[in-house]
Amino acid sequence: MRSKRKAAPWLHMIPAFLLIGAIIIFPIVYTAYISFTNMNLFHWDDYSFIGLNNYVRALFKVDTGFLSAIGVTLIWTVLNMGIQVALAFFIALGLNARGLKLARFYKTLLMFPWAMPAYVSILLWKVGIYNSEFGLANKLLGLFGIDKINYLSRNVPAFISCMVLNLWMALPFMIMTFDGALQSIDKSYYESAKMDGAGFWVSTLKITVPGVRPVMTPAVIMTTFTTFKQFDIIYLLTQQKGSLSGATLQTVITYAHQNAFVSNNYGLSAAVSMIIFVLIIAFSLFMNRGLKEEA
Repeated sequence: MRSKRKAAPWLHMIPAFLLIGAIIIFPIVYTAYISFTNMNLFHWDDYSFIGLNNYVRALFKVDTGFLSAIGVTLIWTVLNMGIQVALAFFIALGLNARGLKLARFYKTLLMFPWAMPAYVSILLWKVGIYNSEFGLANKLLGLFGIDKINYLSRNVPAFISCMVLNLWMALPFMIMTFDGALQSIDKSYYESAKMDGAGFWVSTLKITVPGVRPVMTPAVIMTTFTTFKQFDIIYLLTQQKGSLSGATLQTVITYAHQNAFVSNNYGLSAAVSMIIFVLIIAFSLFMNRGLKEEA
């Protein structure tokens, strides 16, 4: 009787386990399996095992472009997160300043870029702002007598253009998270600090930053993962089929996509995907360990 009672919960969980296995575990295992083969458009049914060749090709052959894609991805992630966190923090501080009128109205406006569908936002920026002939950015430059710029034709301007768009889309979430964290801090701390003669910067460093850290750390970690895996902005602005801009920017995600759906090299793409998977898991474990040590 006791054994039946012990087994009952596990029996009830079988459908959940099957669903998790089908949706999460099977795709990971199958991707790992493909990564050890030469599966591609020409070896769809008659592919063979080639061991670690795809991993060696991705990690140690410079001409494949994977190492440069890793470099671009790391620069992309660090710059975006650094600027995003700093800007969001100070904007949130401004929105919580005493005496600010229409603060709720400003916060509502800030949500529009985040609430809009990403596909719509990206194409609007591509056509309405970055267009070399009719875009708003070049119209503004023309007012100051500056020549038109083709923002998406070269790597550096395209990288900056993608980063500006990503900040525009991602900042609202970070600002609202900072805003909620700031409102959770007891205002009496600031009053006591003011009575002791502490200025803005001292109060910010000694009260605000420690106060928002427990709330912001998980949000920053999640946003870092999202930024590292960013695909739609770079792809739609520079690499969309039928409207290539001329820039050759590649992050690890666009690199994997190109090998899978443009070059049709599924084995190499699967190997790259598994490398990305391992990197993200390693980073996640490292960050979780850091959070436990802080606690």
